[in-house]
Amino acid sequence: MDHILTILVFFPAFAGLLGFVVDKGSARAYGIAVATIELFIALWLWMSFDGSNGGMQFVEMLPLVPDFGISYYLGVDGISLFIVILAALMTLVGMISMSIEKDVKNMIISLLFLEMTMVGVFVALDAIVFYVFWELSLVPMLYIIGAWGGPRRVYAAVKFFLYTFFGSLIMLVGMLFLAYLYHDVTGTWSFAITDWYALVLPMEYQVWLFIAFFFGFAIKVPMFPFHTWLPYAHGQAPTIGSVILAAVLLKMGTYGFVRFSLPIFPDASVMMITPIAILSLIMVVYTAMVAYAQKDIKQVIAYSSVSHMGIIMLGVFAMNAEGISGSIFLMLSHGIVSGALFMLVGVIYDRTHTKELDKFGGLAAVMPKYATIFGIMLMASVGLPLTIGFVGEFLVLLGFYKVSPMMTIVAGLTIIIGSVYMLSIYKRTFFGRVTHEENKKLKDLNSKEIISLVPLVAIVIWLGIYPKPVLEPIDNSVKALVSFMEKKAQTQEAKDIIISTNTGEDK
Repeated sequence: MDHILTILVFFPAFAGLLGFVVDKGSARAYGIAVATIELFIALWLWMSFDGSNGGMQFVEMLPLVPDFGISYYLGVDGISLFIVILAALMTLVGMISMSIEKDVKNMIISLLFLEMTMVGVFVALDAIVFYVFWELSLVPMLYIIGAWGGPRRVYAAVKFFLYTFFGSLIMLVGMLFLAYLYHDVTGTWSFAITDWYALVLPMEYQVWLFIAFFFGFAIKVPMFPFHTWLPYAHGQAPTIGSVILAAVLLKMGTYGFVRFSLPIFPDASVMMITPIAILSLIMVVYTAMVAYAQKDIKQVIAYSSVSHMGIIMLGVFAMNAEGISGSIFLMLSHGIVSGALFMLVGVIYDRTHTKELDKFGGLAAVMPKYATIFGIMLMASVGLPLTIGFVGEFLVLLGFYKVSPMMTIVAGLTIIIGSVYMLSIYKRTFFGRVTHEENKKLKDLNSKEIISLVPLVAIVIWLGIYPKPVLEPIDNSVKALVSFMEKKAQTQEAKDIIISTNTGEDK
């Protein structure tokens, strides 16, 4: 177990390199085998994880550039553990369900390298190592969209790359300045995130550094008004690209806020609660309304994904254990549900070669298995009780209610809007008579699609009914984080808000 995180990070990349000598006809089976082993290692990590310990576990440290305090520094806690498992799970099911026939070998290699970067981001505890994995994740996704996407794939890929790369550069400036401040205070250089936690920064530094990191994380989320790259990326990406993008890559942004912004800049984070909450609510309401107006079923899911990310952001900035734990659980929920919905859209596109809602209708009679799984995932997306979506949304709203009851009511009402447009597309797609003659001959889910989707359905129901195995380790780490923020906050206002939102008292 001493090097299990290193194995988790680099095993997919090592296998990807070996993939160049694998026969083209065996590439898919090879990729699935590698992704299965990676998932088992991630589950082994979970089984070995002490859920009662809220601190970092399985820590690895190796100096890389000692003179500047850059180290190969890895660790995992309850906040990052399940996002790592999510990355491994969605990579595997995405490969199993993948219908791509063109250059399958190159796609498999790209996915394995992408898996390395995703896992690396969530276990890195050195800012430079984190940044390297963060930026490297752009390369395979750029290739996946650009090589296997739709007619405007090059435009979508370049837009995705430029947006996220620009935000990352601003974040890098913030990282370098933070390391300089650490050196100015202690006399030594360090890029270790845990060392930065000990810094007590003046308010003006906190605000500017918070803004620098905000650009990197907010564009990745993506928050309004930086969200415009995402619908293009989803619209042009192949199904597997949309699955990984929605399920895992977007979570890098929200994870970054929890890992960097809240503990390093607690006073600035408190000061930014209202502006970020307003942006999040705009993001939730606006994208929900845009989703309702779409005629392309994939664009409906894409805008719906942005809307749900707004709820996650509310939870992150609730500044209490309920809200932050709910947001992390909602990251997992959103990853599984949105990934499954994009897979389901891919299923119908492979059969009809269209994503236009008007081309469907009455599919429940033709594809009952498909309609059942789509319905379960749709209900989880709108937060139906006893599904995984309800747990996270309930905790987020419960946590943010302590910050602003009025904003929480607005956020809650948007769930109703989400229910309206999701139920609307379900009605138009599956109910009534079959409106197009060619759809009467459509085949239901095949064995490959069932194998990839049924485990996700099981997780959606299991964690909706009994979330404790996942929620308890998350909550323990979040409580440690919030306690640290309470102690570190300098202004009385920040102390009052963090303390009152954790006790339920009026501010």
